[in-house]
Amino acid sequence: MTQQTKTESLRQYLNGVWLPGNASELNSTSAADSSLIVAAGQAADAKQVVEAFEAANAAKAGWAATPMAERASYLLRASAYLTEHAEKIGTELTREEGKTLAEGIGEVRRAAQILSYYAGEAERSAGTMFQSPRAGEQILVSHKPLGVLGIVTPFNFPIAIPAWKIAPALIFGNTVVFKPASLVPLLAVRLVEAFEAAGLPAGVLNLVIGPGTLGDSIMGHPYLEGLSFTGSTGVGRKLCAMGAARGIPVQAEMGGKNASVVLADADLDLASEQVLFGAFRSSGQKCTATSRLILDDSIADEFLEKLTSRLANWVTGNPLDPGVQMGPVIDAKSAKSVREGVAKARSEGATVIFEGAVPASGNYVAPTVLGIPSDSRGRENSAWREEFFAPVLSVLRVSGTEAAFEAAADSEFGLSLALFTRDLATAISAQERLEVGILHVNSESAGADPHVPFGGAKASGYGPKEQGAAAREFYTHTTTVYLRG
Repeated sequence: MTQQTKTESLRQYLNGVWLPGNASELNSTSAADSSLIVAAGQAADAKQVVEAFEAANAAKAGWAATPMAERASYLLRASAYLTEHAEKIGTELTREEGKTLAEGIGEVRRAAQILSYYAGEAERSAGTMFQSPRAGEQILVSHKPLGVLGIVTPFNFPIAIPAWKIAPALIFGNTVVFKPASLVPLLAVRLVEAFEAAGLPAGVLNLVIGPGTLGDSIMGHPYLEGLSFTGSTGVGRKLCAMGAARGIPVQAEMGGKNASVVLADADLDLASEQVLFGAFRSSGQKCTATSRLILDDSIADEFLEKLTSRLANWVTGNPLDPGVQMGPVIDAKSAKSVREGVAKARSEGATVIFEGAVPASGNYVAPTVLGIPSDSRGRENSAWREEFFAPVLSVLRVSGTEAAFEAAADSEFGLSLALFTRDLATAISAQERLEVGILHVNSESAGADPHVPFGGAKASGYGPKEQGAAAREFYTHTTTVYLRG
């Protein structure tokens, strides 16, 4: 069981002031022990969303006029704060969200790294100069902030994903109204506290904590000038439609049903390790997690023996225990939904290849490997089509590279794919043919770095990519200047 600690306070951050919410009681419980209340307070109401937008709108001109080097200094101080408090905040993250302690502390440190990376924009190119066809003229392309942005984030990376949205928003001169997932509000408070400690001016960053319906209040506010969202495909498409109706740019990172493809020439020891990490770390609650495994039939038995041998030693339990490799899923509702999904897949013809041991109580889901029938009906199995967002891996056997690529493409989603092969030509062919936003060759499907673009193809993404230089495409608009003396 999770060790009892004091209950932390949940508050709203409006115009530089911490305030109680005006709406109903909001409790954040531990993913590992739902009897433990990690943090408690009141949710924000629609009136407080209005107050957040009014503060952000009042601050936007002054923040946009602040030199980027000065804006960067706030990010660097916030980064240093997170680094200094990484172990404490990471422990709170583990207690609230349920990933292992090493992953929780690592995520806080990654958030600090993201803030530092974007602070570096102050020393990078601010625009572009082009040759003009006319004498005595230059053509300049400059970047300006969009204005007041809404940031809506999910539960699974409760400090890293907000950081990789808020950091570019702020460095490029925007002000922010931030709504985190209501299942993990404490980590949102901690991130905002880091910016408060850095001395960020009032109104530049505002936090509203509450149910998903607050997203509609954010999307409908007249001061909103852009929205960045990570979450489910259904909600993301709704927000995209609302943004299109208002002419507001929306960036949405949505669902995934990511495949790992292990070909006949693969290094099976490496592949089995990486597939294990991609499918089961963070309890499979990553948008880039491996949930489909495509095996060449010639190596399938050997590969599965290696994978299940590793899984037999995979310990699921209290995520605060350093000997545990996998914690719970986020809440009881999710755990119940996953178990029902596995039962449905089995009724449709899937077989259980492996099912691990889990604690008898709590929101734990056993690491599970399902076999999908290789005939045409197998591809219609819900375990092949639907995102579980859980430690469930569906396995399909195929014959040859062409069949493997065809199976990998057999999804409405296109976020991430991992390919295991020793053949360079095959890897190049995958890069050219497979419609995914991220391709890993001989490494796990999960993972992201702040200096390169992140996002998906097909139903997995909408709008410009996140992170790296791509972030500027969303968080700014351009002005093309024809300059003559």
